[in-house]
Amino acid sequence: MDAAPIWLSLKLATITTILLLVICLPLAWWLSKKRTIFRMLVEVLITMPLVLPPSVLGFYLLLAFSPQQGLGEWLHEAFDVQLVFSFPGLVLASVIYSLPFMAGPVKSALQQLPPSLAQASYTLGKSQWQTFKHILLPNIKPALLTAAVLTFAHTLGEFGVVLMIGGNIPGVTRVASVAVYDAVEQMDFLLAANYALLLFGITFLLLTGVFIYNRTQIKTPLE
Repeated sequence: MDAAPIWLSLKLATITTILLLVICLPLAWWLSKKRTIFRMLVEVLITMPLVLPPSVLGFYLLLAFSPQQGLGEWLHEAFDVQLVFSFPGLVLASVIYSLPFMAGPVKSALQQLPPSLAQASYTLGKSQWQTFKHILLPNIKPALLTAAVLTFAHTLGEFGVVLMIGGNIPGVTRVASVAVYDAVEQMDFLLAANYALLLFGITFLLLTGVFIYNRTQIKTPLE
């Protein structure tokens, strides 16, 4: 079994998770504030990858990333960067596709915090950034960990968007989920089973770790 697709999947999931942590923390904080029509529309757009068929999202991203039009044309002319059938294209597509898995849990956790926490911090003269960093973030650690693991596991297993944007180039865009599909197409079911079992094991261990951590954070009244 070639380990390159597994390592490429892990690399893609790690980079996507780190980027989404940076993007979604301020985004989720902004979305958690008083609802307006504009915020609701932004939230709808962020949530759409959850319900859109991956092939539909992948098709639109393929058009947007194409060197002949839109974002792809601008990047190609200005920076000589091509997103289609490249690893940077996979990263950008994964960030868009996995956005709701990070933004949703973080926003919900921030909304469930009592407003008195932030109000007390402001009363003591702390800025919004200081309040967010020192008061709000430490109180949503379990949700933050859950969101990061869900994002990582979801990116690890994504298929439709990855295949549309990256294709199946060994060592460049062939991630583990595509390798499973490729092995099945070649009737090599043993190889497909090995890749599938490895992905299953990684995601099972990740989710088990999150559940155990979150369980240790729940304290009963008698503790």
